[in-house]
This record gives sequence, C-alpha cells and structure tokens, in this order.
Amino acid sequence: MHRLLVDSASLASEEPVLSNAALRHLKVVRPKEGERIELFDGRGAWREFAWFRGALHATGETVRLSREGRREVVLFACVTKGARWDWTIEKATELGVARIVPVISDRTIVRISEVDRNSKKERWLRIAEEAARQSDAKWLPEVHEPVDFAQALNLAAQCECYVGALAEPPPMDFLSALKSAQRSGDRPLAVFIGPEGDFTPGELSALVGISTPVSFGASILRAETAAIYGVGVLKAFIDSNCA
Repeated sequence: MHRLLVDSASLASEEPVLSNAALRHLKVVRPKEGERIELFDGRGAWREFAWFRGALHATGETVRLSREGRREVVLFACVTKGARWDWTIEKATELGVARIVPVISDRTIVRISEVDRNSKKERWLRIAEEAARQSDAKWLPEVHEPVDFAQALNLAAQCECYVGALAEPPPMDFLSALKSAQRSGDRPLAVFIGPEGDFTPGELSALVGISTPVSFGASILRAETAAIYGVGVLKAFIDSNCA
C-alpha cells in the first residue's frame, strides 16, 4: 500500500489536501482505480483512503497510536560526512527514535555554520519523512538543529544517557548495563555517539559525568554503525518490556 505524509488537519478531512511532495509521489506511482492509500501525519495517526477518479476518498476512521507508557529513544550523534549521515537519519527513523540531535564536537570533521544549521535541519527532516513513509513508521522523529557539544551535553543530562567508551575498568556491555540500571521516572533513553576521530579527553570526561559508559563489543565500529547499533540495543531493550 502506498503511504503519504500529510498534516493532522488534512488527515481528518474527507477531502485531504496533499503536499507537493505527496502529489509528485502519486504522479510517479499512478495508482489504479480503487487502490488503497494510507495517509499518516507522523504523530501516531493514520487513515486509509481509496483512489477514485483522480481523488482520495476516505474508507475508514482515523486510527491513533499513543506513546503513553513507552520510553522514548534519543540519538545524540556527531555529524558524519555526506551519505553516511543521511544513512544514519534514515535507519534511526526506521528504528523509531523519538529525537535525533546532530552534534558538532571538537573532532567532528563536518563543520556547519550557524547560518546553515536551519537549512540542514530541513533537509534532514525530509530524509526522515521519506524513511518513515517507506518503513511504515507511524511517528516522525524530531530532528534537532545541529548543536555544539556543550549544548548537547545539557540536553543529554535530561535523559538516561549511555555512551560507548573505552574506560578503566572496562565498562559493562550495553545491554547488561541497561538491565542492571536502577531507574525511576520515565526519562528518555539516549545514546551518545562520537565523531570519526573520537571524543577529546575533556569531552569524554564530561560525558561520563552525566552518562553511563558502556561497551559496544570487541569490534571497532564506524561512527554511523555505532549509532545504529546503539539505537538497536535501546529499542530491543524497550521492546522486550524491560523499560
């Protein structure tokens, strides 16, 4: 079934207004008469329509999925180069993260000026929207504007945050650390991923002060691989009803 992203008001309408991107998609796929099409708003709601005579007609009521009682997953990740960062956003969206915070640390290779940060955010959100459409995701992640390390540290302190780090003594493996943590409340679970050149000693020290260092295994993972590994472990932990 084809899926199209719309705003919440359009979803509730019997004659939904489609964005230019949605109209372009329909022009490409050329739906047949009577073909079902799902519209979703990226906020947990969706509705099924049918295509007749070049227009969409509602065939059911709006369905809403609540996030209440579910731990949110937040990805803090230092921005990687080009397609690698696009891939990170795409896969994190497919896995169902609630928020993606792009970080510019001291050793981050990609440098983004203050004036370019909003335009970068808009582009990354379009990547997330496309990933959600293709993967049957009901929620779009919040894609934050790129932030400097100090700003990211303040945001991470509001979460139950974990960071893959080499430490002495060697840290516990990620899943075991999640299972053994004594937690209260419903703070989001977060993972913080460094750049290709790793954190500086000062950054790592600051991170360990507000998060739990964990092991990502024996292999040395690329930054984008570590990001998806970390999100995958968090999602598996939540989906096993441990959180």
